Amino acid sequence: MDEIATATRPRATQGSDTDPLFQPYRLGPFNLRHRIMMAPLTRSRARQPGNVPSSLAACYYAQRASAALIVSEATQVSMQGQGYAWTPGIHSREQVEAWQRVAKAVREAHGLIFNQLWHVGRISHPALQPDNMLPVAPSAVIPEGKAFIENERGEGELVPFVRPRALNIEEMPYIVAQYERAARNAQAADFDGVEIHAANGYLLDQFIETGTNRRTDTYGGPVENRARLLFEVAEALMPIWGPDRIGVRISPMGKLNDIHDENPEATFGYVAERLSDYGFAYLHMVNPALEQMQNGQEPDPKAMNMVRLIRKKYKGTLIVAGGFQADTAAKWLREGMADLIAFGRKFIANPDLPERIRLGAPFNVDDPTTYYGGGEKGYTDYPTLAQDRGEQPKACVDQRWR
Repeated sequence: MDEIATATRPRATQGSDTDPLFQPYRLGPFNLRHRIMMAPLTRSRARQPGNVPSSLAACYYAQRASAALIVSEATQVSMQGQGYAWTPGIHSREQVEAWQRVAKAVREAHGLIFNQLWHVGRISHPALQPDNMLPVAPSAVIPEGKAFIENERGEGELVPFVRPRALNIEEMPYIVAQYERAARNAQAADFDGVEIHAANGYLLDQFIETGTNRRTDTYGGPVENRARLLFEVAEALMPIWGPDRIGVRISPMGKLNDIHDENPEATFGYVAERLSDYGFAYLHMVNPALEQMQNGQEPDPKAMNMVRLIRKKYKGTLIVAGGFQADTAAKWLREGMADLIAFGRKFIANPDLPERIRLGAPFNVDDPTTYYGGGEKGYTDYPTLAQDRGEQPKACVDQRWR
């Protein structure tokens, strides 16, 4: 922690420039205090065996309950849906009971938390699959890159992806049923809602985008077919949660996990317009200009055109995540390009991020070597301003949360 505490700390923007971030907002049945959300962040710290959220996770999320809304780390809907070592699921009784502790801790800290439902599709490996089976996908296309698995020594290891198995059309109801069961489990775990993960090159996105979907049946070809599985999942979840407690995440023009589409404007314009008809709580978009904004560059005009297209097509609440500083987030809100802004990595190191932005206080610097795996270091030991001032006890460590 010392090396982080003594590193150069960027300062948040203070004053009227950030005022739009601190306007209240009505999101479905919820009255949000401000517009600063916590984006889903994979941390690979689930207890083994069983990929169960640890008690330390309850501390981690409760620390960040000042976010207007927390979207949990991506949570696999089934054993088949897992793509990384040590990520939590929501398909077993033990997992549901552990998530109950997380949701309770967030609620006691006066926060809101949605569970992000996740099936990785081809972004997996037989070592992560039940009975060492092949990962599944819309089509048998090998992704570039490597899978993060646990090796025989219990260590994290990167290994090449394998060719996935193309799903049979008869299996589609089974995929939908995985999401349906997970949504019921999220309700049993006392989450405030769920987010359907249809972004970042995972299964639903693999069906949506042309680079990964080469099917010729009713789940391939025109965008109406490629988006069919997403809408089947959405419709299955509506009787469980009601539309105003469901969100959907998409990543138009995204490149993560070797994904691409030959006509992203047509594809995601259609998806956004169709989703608008459901009356969901929100559409959560990964910022198409993320890379440029992270690097302090002017956003690419094509990326900004995509943002404007989604804003036009989707009539409900639009959340945008990725690449924002406090001033750029406020600017996007002021110009109507988003209704809420989701911050990811800044929340890792700054559990009280909204207060730091409001006061223009220094930010803690995150330590990327502790993003994935491990215990409390780089997870629950980042201090709040109040802890720095000695007004609150030190951040959570193992003892009472294990």
